[in-house]
Amino acid sequence: MARRSRLSGDFKLRRTLRNIHQNIDNELRPAMQKAADKVLGTMQQLIPKDTGEGAAALTAFVSKSGLDAQIGLRGRKANKRYFYLRFIEYGTKAYTEGKRSGGRNKRATNKSDGSNFFGKYPDIPARPAHPWLRPAYDVNREIILADIRAAVSNTLRRASEGVTDG
Repeated sequence: MARRSRLSGDFKLRRTLRNIHQNIDNELRPAMQKAADKVLGTMQQLIPKDTGEGAAALTAFVSKSGLDAQIGLRGRKANKRYFYLRFIEYGTKAYTEGKRSGGRNKRATNKSDGSNFFGKYPDIPARPAHPWLRPAYDVNREIILADIRAAVSNTLRRASEGVTDG
């Protein structure tokens, strides 16, 4: 367990940091929302579109405190419905007839449960990756970090001066 300091400045800083959200109009949340919207817009531009449903399903959420942002598919329903976006992002491996991974042979019998025939092993070509998640962040990284740093420093400066808005 960490030792507590006995200096009075340390306790003042702790109290200030604890009470920032209650006493001061937090500038971090609008800055985070602006940054999340910027990354979301870039994601929607970079994602390969067939029907555009995958790009439309992407959302940006920022917590009340402004300390957490989630961008992309949010929720179980969206992740189930748009599961194929991970295959677009990362690509797929080829699947050739009669071979397993590592070049091992498969059994020669057909896939069947006795009443239904599921076909022989198909040839599925590899799909190349089309990344859009990380590049969207990388394109906007410098601007986002500068905006968030400015918001944090301004909020801490106002908190240390004792300015209250609420």
